[in-house]
Amino acid sequence: MRPLNSPLGKKPRGLFYFLSLFLISGILAGCSRKIDRADLIIINGKEVESLDPAIITGQPDTRIALTLFEGLTRFNEVHAQAEPGLAERWDISSDRRIYTFHLRTNGVWSTGEPIVAEDVLYSWLRVLNPMTAADYAGNLYYIKNAEEYNTGKLTNAADVAVHALDRYTVQVELVNPTPFFLELCAFQTHAVMPRWTIEKYGDRWIHARPLPSSGAYQLIDWRLEDRVSIRKNPNYWDAANVQMNRVDLMPANSPATALNLYLTKQVDIVWDKDVIPAELVDLLKKRRDFHVFDYLGSYFVRCNVTRKPFDDVRVRKAFALVIDKKRITERVTRGGERPVSFLVPPGIGNYKSPEGLGFSPEEARRLLSEAGYPGGKGFPRVSYHFNTSRSHEMIGIELQEMWRRELGVEVELRSMEWKTYLRAQSELDFDLSRSSWVGDYNDPNTFLDMFMSANPNNRTGWKNPQFDEWMRKANATDEPVQRAKYLSEAETLIVRTDLPILPLYIYVGFNLFDPDEITGLHNNIRDEHPIRTIKKRKREGVR
Repeated sequence: MRPLNSPLGKKPRGLFYFLSLFLISGILAGCSRKIDRADLIIINGKEVESLDPAIITGQPDTRIALTLFEGLTRFNEVHAQAEPGLAERWDISSDRRIYTFHLRTNGVWSTGEPIVAEDVLYSWLRVLNPMTAADYAGNLYYIKNAEEYNTGKLTNAADVAVHALDRYTVQVELVNPTPFFLELCAFQTHAVMPRWTIEKYGDRWIHARPLPSSGAYQLIDWRLEDRVSIRKNPNYWDAANVQMNRVDLMPANSPATALNLYLTKQVDIVWDKDVIPAELVDLLKKRRDFHVFDYLGSYFVRCNVTRKPFDDVRVRKAFALVIDKKRITERVTRGGERPVSFLVPPGIGNYKSPEGLGFSPEEARRLLSEAGYPGGKGFPRVSYHFNTSRSHEMIGIELQEMWRRELGVEVELRSMEWKTYLRAQSELDFDLSRSSWVGDYNDPNTFLDMFMSANPNNRTGWKNPQFDEWMRKANATDEPVQRAKYLSEAETLIVRTDLPILPLYIYVGFNLFDPDEITGLHNNIRDEHPIRTIKKRKREGVR
C-alpha cells in the first residue's frame, strides 16, 4: 500500500509518514474487498439509480449512461465543450434559431442496425412525453413547443419543432437563439435511445440483453451494489479511438473503502469527491496522484416552501443569516472550497452573481421573532435530509449546531440512502435538504433555470412569476450585457429576496489517479471525463 503523504516514486520519511499510516490503518481497517480485474476500474460514487438517459438525475448515472448512449454532439475530453457526435456536422440559420443536423451514415447501433433521424426524434419526444416524468425535460424547452407539450398545453407530439427531413437529417427550430444548444445536445436528455427495445420491454428496457447501444461502449452486466461492466462497442463510429476494452464502474458508499481500494491498486481511478475522506484531504493534497481543479458545482440547502415553517420567507432568511460558511469549508470540506452567498459559480460566461445574505445572527433572531418564534419558542421540530456520506453528515452537524446556538431551534439530522434521498427531494418529502448542482454547460442558465416554476428539478415548491419572466427575457436575447442583467435579477430573487435555497459554497473538484499510469483523463470545469479517451498503461517494473 502506498502511504498517503508520499509523492509517487519517493520514499516517505519522518513522523508525518508514521502519523499518516496510523490514520489510514485506523480508518481503513476491515474495508478491503477483492475485485476481479477489468482493463480499467473506476470508483464512480453512489450506486446508480438507473441507466435510462430520459430519467436519470445523478452524476454517477450520467457518467455511465453517456458511455452507452450518445447524442448528436458529445463532450470533448479536454475542455468539455460540444464536438460532433452522431451528427458529423450541422448548419445554423442566420437568426440562430434553426439547426440542421446531418447524421453520420456509418452510425449504427451496437446490434448492427443503422442510427437514423427517426431515432433522434423518438428519443427527444420520449423525454418530453409527460408520462415519462423526466426531471430534465426542461433541457429541451428551448425547442419550439417542447414546453407546451411536456406540460400538457399541447397534446400532439408532432407540434414539437423537431423533424426528420430525410433518413439522416434532423432539423430543430428553437424558441430563441440559444448559445449553449450544441452543449445540450451532448447531455443525457438528448442521447439517442433504441426505440424498438423500449417499445418491447417498456420501463425495464435497460435490462434487455443484448442492449442496443449508440455510444462508445455497450453494457455487459449491472450488479447492484457491486459494479456496472461495459465493453467497447465495435460498431461505434469512432471505435478506432476508444482506448480500453472492458471497464468496470463501482459504487462506494464509504470513502474509507474507496481510498483503500485505490491505495491497494484494486481500482485505478476515484473520481467522485464525495468518496474521498474529508479528514484526509490535507494529507492527500500532498500527493502527485491527488488532483484538484476548478469545478462548476454549487453546494446549498433546499427549503421546502410548501411546508410550515419554511413557507415563511422570514424563517428561511433567519436560517440563512446564521450559517457560518467559512467555518464549514475550513473545518469540514477543507479542499479549498469557496464560501458564498450566491448560486452561480464565478467565472462562468460573461456573468457575475449578485451577493446574497451575509452573516447576521442579530437580524436572524429579529426575523424569527417577527415570524412568531421569539428565541425559537414554539418552533416545530424539523429535519435536515442528506444522502449517506460522512462529509454531508459533518456539514449537517455544523448547521444543526449553528441553528440551535443562534436561533434556539432544534433540527433533526436524517441520513438517507441515495435513491431514497433523491425520491424524497422529487416528492417534496422534506423540510430542509442537502443539495448540490453541477453545471450541465458553461452558462449561468444551467444553475438558474431549474428554479423556474414548471421545471421538475426545482424541488422546493417555490414558484415566482417574476423569476420566470426574468429567465424568459434572458433566454430571449443574445446581447451579453442585457442578458447578464436579467439573469442577475433572477438570481437575486433566489439568494436574497425569496431564498428557496440557502447557498453554502462553490465546489472544487477532486480525483485520484496515477498520472504515470492513466492518460487521456483531463480535469475541466464540468468534471467531464469521457471513458472512451482514458487509457491505462503499465509502468516498467510494475505488474
